[in-house]
Amino acid sequence: MDQQPISLQNRLVKSSMLSSMLAGVVALILLLVISLYQNMQTHDNMMDEIADLILVSDISSHVGNELDDLSEQFDIKYELKLDELILIESQDLAFNQIGSKVFFQNDHFGFVWLEGRLFRYYSEQSDQQILTMLQPMSARVDQLFKSLLGYGGVLIILWGIQWFILHFIIRRQFRSIHQLSKLISQKTVKDLSPITPSKPELKELQPIVSQINQMMERLDRAITAEQRFTADASHELRSPLSAIQMRLQLLKRKYQSDHEGLSQDLEQILKDVSRGSNILENLLLLARLDPSSKQDVPIQSIDLDRLTKEVLHSVQPLSQEKNIQFKTELGNHAIKANPELMFSCIRNLVENAIRYTPPNGIVDISIKKNNNEILFVIENEGHGIEQTVIDRLGERFYRQLGTRTTGSGLGLSICRKIVELHQAEIVFKKSELGGLKVEIKFH
Repeated sequence: MDQQPISLQNRLVKSSMLSSMLAGVVALILLLVISLYQNMQTHDNMMDEIADLILVSDISSHVGNELDDLSEQFDIKYELKLDELILIESQDLAFNQIGSKVFFQNDHFGFVWLEGRLFRYYSEQSDQQILTMLQPMSARVDQLFKSLLGYGGVLIILWGIQWFILHFIIRRQFRSIHQLSKLISQKTVKDLSPITPSKPELKELQPIVSQINQMMERLDRAITAEQRFTADASHELRSPLSAIQMRLQLLKRKYQSDHEGLSQDLEQILKDVSRGSNILENLLLLARLDPSSKQDVPIQSIDLDRLTKEVLHSVQPLSQEKNIQFKTELGNHAIKANPELMFSCIRNLVENAIRYTPPNGIVDISIKKNNNEILFVIENEGHGIEQTVIDRLGERFYRQLGTRTTGSGLGLSICRKIVELHQAEIVFKKSELGGLKVEIKFH
């Protein structure tokens, strides 16, 4: 299963946000710990001051408004005893149940679990007076947690703002990469000049740009060498074909009046040589063309049905050897194409069908109009073909293993390239006749 491509831009945003959120959570935890410690110290000092106020005052002042206000403000409950005599006691707590429930006691302070709640415990003894004070822990942490909740809300808002800022900044930084991608996509076989990114150039992209420029330089040298070889091969092959054509013309003139049958044969041979010369020129042109340079192929309006008939006439000797029968369904369909290249394409398909059709077999050829498309279909009889073989058809030099037919394995690959240059579509399928079915869709 193919993995989906990963967006580097999204990954950078995600990594930055995760690191920021982690730092924010750690800061929130530290703030909670520090605030809780300071809050405990503040309230402990307040309990100590209230204890001093109670112990140094007389009994009448103990019930004064000031003490009541402080105890109510900080939710502090207290009990003052003189030996076993209770002098003052808050009414809503049972101090007599404290007993040995105090834990984590240090100096005057400790904790006690009473009536299902956790209390901060304070105890002090002075001149036979015993003061016990209790404060619910909820009174200490409620306001703290409210403050932390507000801080957390602000943090979430800041994270949202940071997310938008990061997206904007990283997108701007990625403009250099997008621009580099655009410059690379604009390169063609005719333009392999070095890529020059806009300034300032990103340091991280310099090795990539350098390697791409070196690769294009090597590619330019390879294409130049190929074009030079193509030109030399064209010259070496064109010269003997031209010489043969001239000799055939001389022979035709020489025996035109004496041997009518020979003259007709020479005329046919002359046409074949002429067509071979044209095919050679176009194949050499095809080798030089890049598939993206479709506009460089000279095209004209041609009658596809007539061209198919010419192909069938040219392959008669091959079909007669195996007694192949052609079933055709032709009409009058015009397309924009290069006549020599299209002739070569259709001839390759027909020869391939003849080659793989058993003796006395049938090759079916039809040309139809389907909506705005011209559909060329050729299929042949056979003994079945595997899908794995069909999937590889069109690859250069690929031939089915076990076949006794001769060939270079280039015919269908040439057909595919010619079809691509004409902005058409070629499809290989299994035929109901048992062989191969080839469809070419001209848009």
